[in-house]
Amino acid sequence: MSLQVVTGAMLQCSFGVAPSTLNVLPIHRTMAAGVLAANIMDHLPIVNIPPFGMCSSLANPTVAAATAAALGVLTPMPCVPVVPAPWAPGSPTVLLDSQPALNNSSKCVCIWAGVISISMAGQFTVQVP
Repeated sequence: MSLQVVTGAMLQCSFGVAPSTLNVLPIHRTMAAGVLAANIMDHLPIVNIPPFGMCSSLANPTVAAATAAALGVLTPMPCVPVVPAPWAPGSPTVLLDSQPALNNSSKCVCIWAGVISISMAGQFTVQVP
């Protein structure tokens, strides 16, 4: 069983240098352990997924340009996540606002090639299959 992810969950991007915190808007009206619960559609950049400090992916055009200007020395630039698809896979049997609930084993992908994972669910008592 996985843990239900809630607002305040710690996120990490494979190309980011710092962790980030998931923000869940009160549109689902569902709580887990006294905190707003998330579903797989809580993937919007800046709104739900804040930046991860600096980005070091060469797929990011700002990083590629800065690296080229530095004669090939990798030069991280500020992170601006672009997440076009929802979290996957989510909980197959628990629905939250007609969408699968977000569990701590779900991941999503940034368009700049980073894989965003959940390092801490934000609570430790509510489990979802």
